[in-house]
Amino acid sequence: MHLSHTDHSVSPPRVEIPREYNAAHDLLARNAARADKVAFIDAATGIQITYGELTDQAHRFANALRAQGFAPESRVMIAMHDSLEWPVVFLGCILAGVVPVAANTMLNTRDFEFMLRDSRAQALFVSKALLPAFDPLFGTLPSLKTVIVGGGGSHNSVASFIKSGADALHVTSTCADDPCFWLYSSGSTGTPKGTVHLHSHLIQTAELYARPVLGIREDDLVFSAAKLFFAYGLGNSLTFPMSVGATTVLLASRPTPADVYGVLKKYKPSIFYGVPTLFAALLASADKPARSELNLRVSASAGEALPAEIGRRWSDTFGTDILDGIGSTEMLHIFLSNRPGEVRYGTTGKAVPGYELRILNDEGRECADGEIGELQIRGPSSAIMYWNSRARTKATFVGEWTRSGDKYTRDADGYYTYGGRSDDMLKVGGIYVSPFEVEACLMTHDAVLEAAVIGAADTDELIKPKAYVVLKAGQQASAEDLQSHVKSRLAPYKYPRWIVFATELPKTATGKIQRFKLRNSA
Repeated sequence: MHLSHTDHSVSPPRVEIPREYNAAHDLLARNAARADKVAFIDAATGIQITYGELTDQAHRFANALRAQGFAPESRVMIAMHDSLEWPVVFLGCILAGVVPVAANTMLNTRDFEFMLRDSRAQALFVSKALLPAFDPLFGTLPSLKTVIVGGGGSHNSVASFIKSGADALHVTSTCADDPCFWLYSSGSTGTPKGTVHLHSHLIQTAELYARPVLGIREDDLVFSAAKLFFAYGLGNSLTFPMSVGATTVLLASRPTPADVYGVLKKYKPSIFYGVPTLFAALLASADKPARSELNLRVSASAGEALPAEIGRRWSDTFGTDILDGIGSTEMLHIFLSNRPGEVRYGTTGKAVPGYELRILNDEGRECADGEIGELQIRGPSSAIMYWNSRARTKATFVGEWTRSGDKYTRDADGYYTYGGRSDDMLKVGGIYVSPFEVEACLMTHDAVLEAAVIGAADTDELIKPKAYVVLKAGQQASAEDLQSHVKSRLAPYKYPRWIVFATELPKTATGKIQRFKLRNSA
């Protein structure tokens, strides 16, 4: 057996960042010569903002913050749908040294209250449509002093706030190692955590993944179904295109198959970012266009591991591979990925150069190739901590290494295969079973749209796989059909002993299946 090792077979590239550094200034300054080029397009209205207009508005926003007394390192929350105002607010905060806290727009009042109290945000920039979720909180939060409404025409709108700022191009002095922005984890395993990232982190993800692996170019038009508040979406729609001067299409609404195909047909982006559940829904949609109606050069997926069958069907249908990868809120973006010309569906690809990976077993020793263990990452975009959560910080950030909480195996060629979350792994008859492997097998059945597998106890209190299955519209299958399907493809002990048919699976706003909710309801 070939012994695995820490994966640093490719000499990691170095991105030199000066000590005095402001992430927003870097992204804007890179495009100083592209002032007339379109930076962002609103998908619904077709309204555009050029790089020159973006620079002017971001600086005005920063000056308005300063004029209203917001000091460097103070925090403000952004709870806004993807719009032309979102990048202005985010970049303007960073120019002023103020720390933006990006919030998931699909949460409820209780979640928003937790985040506002936890972050002690002094201002809230919120889309008009989201105000009802915040109304019960106003006047109850001592730290919250200012509320500015996006997409509204009132005197306290984002538009009027921008106009109130001076047009001077002033950048607050910040360091590469200063806190720059927060992202709250999506909560796929429970309570969200305020994840603190530095000024140096944004550009690291662009230089290590977007340019050399994804191959993003200045002439690309990009579209991400994942929203800007999500670490994956922030890189896709803001950092990556701005790093090279590309153009982004932003969709404020929920990315339904019809709306996504509408954007792909109307604007013809060359790069499309999705998540596995969306790719499955797109392939099953009655609105599926012909390949000739699109202009895709690259498709990418993250959030959860991509079932091999979905990848193959997408490639067969649209003539472009899906570059499946894995990132995390903690690492900011993708650190392990398939790449053009080297895709192996069913795997998550190889380590992104600049990141080192290792797989450890339960005893803390490095696994042999083919042996399952926990994936850990070392790289320059790792968050520094979870805010107000010292115990969870110490459990996740172990020296220079970040624990992913994901089980993986690695083969002799350096390809990594996902085995499920560490807390999702099942031990059946003393043998580890990957829920994802069973899910991926169920997904190869023609009638299955989605599947999620958890562990459940039988009458002898022994753990066995239990599957929750969503069938495609108009398709039928029995539990016995699906069980036989799995038995014919996997070791017999891996088949789901129970199958529950559902109309939908519980998910986070970013498309991750919340298996803990299925476990709690079982």
